[in-house]
Amino acid sequence: MKNSLWRAFLATGVFLALLTGCKDDFLNTEPLDSISSEATWADGPLSQAFIFNVYSFLGYGGFEEQGLSSITDEAMFTHAGRNINTFNEGTEDPTNTAWMSATYQWDQMYLAIRQANIAIERLPTATFSDTELRDRLLGEAHFLRAYYYHQLARFYGGVPLIDRPYGLDEDYSVARNTWEETVNFIVADLDRAATLLEGKPVTPGRASTLAAQALKSRILLYAASDLHDGALAGGVFPGYSNIDLVAYSGGDRTARWRAARDAALVVVNAGTGYKMDLTAPVSAEEGRQNYISISMGGGSAVGDAAAEVELIFERTKTPLYTVEDNWPLGGIHHGINNGPNGYNNWAGNTPIQQLVDDYEMMDGSRFDWNNPAHAAAPYENRDPRLGASIMYDGADWKPRPVAVSGIDPMDQIQTGYYDDGNGGTINGVDTRESTVENWNGSRTHYYHRKFIDPNPALPDNQSNAQTIPWPFIRYTEAVLNLVEASIELGDEATAREWLSKIRFRVGMPAVTDTGDALRQRYRNERRVELSYEEHRYHDARRWLIAPETLGRIIQTIDIRATLRPGATPHVPYRYDPSRYTYTYTVVENTENETRTWRNKMYYRPITRDEINRNPLLVQNPLY
Repeated sequence: MKNSLWRAFLATGVFLALLTGCKDDFLNTEPLDSISSEATWADGPLSQAFIFNVYSFLGYGGFEEQGLSSITDEAMFTHAGRNINTFNEGTEDPTNTAWMSATYQWDQMYLAIRQANIAIERLPTATFSDTELRDRLLGEAHFLRAYYYHQLARFYGGVPLIDRPYGLDEDYSVARNTWEETVNFIVADLDRAATLLEGKPVTPGRASTLAAQALKSRILLYAASDLHDGALAGGVFPGYSNIDLVAYSGGDRTARWRAARDAALVVVNAGTGYKMDLTAPVSAEEGRQNYISISMGGGSAVGDAAAEVELIFERTKTPLYTVEDNWPLGGIHHGINNGPNGYNNWAGNTPIQQLVDDYEMMDGSRFDWNNPAHAAAPYENRDPRLGASIMYDGADWKPRPVAVSGIDPMDQIQTGYYDDGNGGTINGVDTRESTVENWNGSRTHYYHRKFIDPNPALPDNQSNAQTIPWPFIRYTEAVLNLVEASIELGDEATAREWLSKIRFRVGMPAVTDTGDALRQRYRNERRVELSYEEHRYHDARRWLIAPETLGRIIQTIDIRATLRPGATPHVPYRYDPSRYTYTYTVVENTENETRTWRNKMYYRPITRDEINRNPLLVQNPLY
């Protein structure tokens, strides 16, 4: 902790050398490559630049090469050696931490919080004349401090609450605050931000009143959830004497659900969302296009630009943004990171079979491998969000690179193995046995599609940049928050109404469930609607279902095509059920990751180095 705060101190402010006792002019000249602290807070644009730097800790959002999805039951990361397996196999400990993103890493978040604290301390006495800008920047600082604390709370529980910038000679040993105190601090910051940002311009990528209200909805939903109920958490972490660091030790849980519902309702009433006013399902094809447009967030030339209304707080992207490192690529190169190897892409965070199976049939029934009709054509007649989110064998995609187009002139995903008519097998061009970058082939035989720009004029390579925004918070999340709180409060009619609205726009039927069936329908709806948006990691934990979901062995699909009697093969191959018989076999993958679950995995460990520096820190349960 001490070292983190010290690094934060060194990395943030701008230092001005004040030399006295010397009359040489060159010693009295201000440095040309730095700006004094006083000059920063006396100038509106400089103060704004300082706040922009606080935003920078948001990174690429979720568009990193290694996604949070790959430490959930959404995806598997293709490439070995990235220290992801240390987490998924349950071997992480305070001295051997697994891969961790800077967007929630302990020291990085406290560095960001220190910068926000400087702004919160200095802006009220800033001397530039634009008071509207001052209030906006102060509101943004409160929002960002709340956002970074909410990241810490989601991954660690209650954390030390630092509300001012520390100086050089202060004692940096600070105890963790309780879970309740941490939540209250975040909510207070968001209330303050919402007030300060009221009536201010709404700019994509920057905080707004609605963004503050939506983040409040999220943290209050978490606060009401099972993981943070003291009685339930005590059963998960037996013998842990500091349960108040991760849960409420008492209080009225129903009141917490009401607070979550009320916060979500504010957002639902203030926003609009995309096509949330339908009273019946659209067609399957329209539903698929609607969901693609939502995923594009107005950033694609082929999606409906009006879907941008879905975004409440986002990480904007532009092809002019050139500050990205060549390795690893992120942000604007999401397609390269995750697309098929048959397009010279890198197959990063590939969907696993458990996610694919959770997309319902078009009539709202569950997909079932024991149903012969389902098993014979597993990608037909499914929730349209499946085809909009995941690339599977036979799915249409963009034009192939010139060197590959001769193998696949149909521009169809090939992740199976096909009869060549001569007793041999054609390896799909997107398999690991492909002649094209086979080391980058998917191990699950699926590829991630959501958030990759489908514009056929935009190849996914390093000379092109997509401008799809990352959705930190979107309107539908707030609707789902309202649904969950309504279910837990017994208001099933409201829950069914809003769940149905989400489903109508993608072509799925209305919800009619009651009781626990409604709760399970909601949880599955949230899973598929928010897939790859960094929610599943937290949802599975706060619902206490992680042992049954996140700890499952990875399942993949093996696809074989044999020629029908009398049929001749397509040369080159293309997907054709009239000519080939396809068989699909679910296979467990234990070769690359032997996933398991241990209850310590509900939280990330605080590193041993941090605890050694700050003896007041208490480790998370079971580490």
